[in-house]
Amino acid sequence: MGERWQIRRAGAVDAAHRVLMIPGGLCTTEFYADVMAEPAVARLGMVAVTQPGFGPTEAPADVSMEHYARLMADFAAEAGCDTVVGHSLGANVALEMAALGLFRGPLVLLSPTFSRGDEARFLTVLNALGRVPVLGGAAWTAMIRLLPRALKRELPPHRAEALAAAMGGSDPAACRRIVRAYYAYLDRYPSLVPRLCEAGVPAWVVRGDRDAIGLTDGERRGLEACPRVRTVAVADAGHLALVEQPAAVAAVVAEAAAATVR
Repeated sequence: MGERWQIRRAGAVDAAHRVLMIPGGLCTTEFYADVMAEPAVARLGMVAVTQPGFGPTEAPADVSMEHYARLMADFAAEAGCDTVVGHSLGANVALEMAALGLFRGPLVLLSPTFSRGDEARFLTVLNALGRVPVLGGAAWTAMIRLLPRALKRELPPHRAEALAAAMGGSDPAACRRIVRAYYAYLDRYPSLVPRLCEAGVPAWVVRGDRDAIGLTDGERRGLEACPRVRTVAVADAGHLALVEQPAAVAAVVAEAAAATVR
């Protein structure tokens, strides 16, 4: 039986603002360790929470994006968090928290996906394979074993072993279910840009300048036209800007938290 929550805390105990940090798919709180250690966020109260179903945690029966948004919104309320940071899949969960009216504070969205076509090709192929009996289970088991090794080349050398180990700890069957539900969510919306804009919350959309996740010209224009959304490009970073350039990401988190009005 897996754990319900995996939690990492940092920052000031008596902070005026508290930030919930949600890792991406296959990722755990380990991926926020570098951001949480940056001086720019030292005065904030920070709590990172692995999404149930990744790392050592147990997936809920309902793995829809809407259910994850409710889980994380409940956690944010209980922890007194007034700002939410999400990476990748976690960024889409954060977006959904706001879109469903479950969270009204600032969002920092690190490499979110705004439409199905933007998603990494390998994940789209894996999701399709995951629907094939027998082969689907084998494909996910192989991916969980091989992907962390492949990603080590893109990670900071001093952090590569710890981060790769964290990515390799997820249950393939749970990941298969979660990603299938995630693609069903993307299929419901031609673009999530209007959904973010209509949520009406302050949001920072942060992407590495060589991020593998796509962003169409129409999506970019939509974000730029949204009065409460700011786009931020992080130099010399890919999809994992939070571990490649933690100082740049921490600066955005501090800016977002400062925009909170209690």
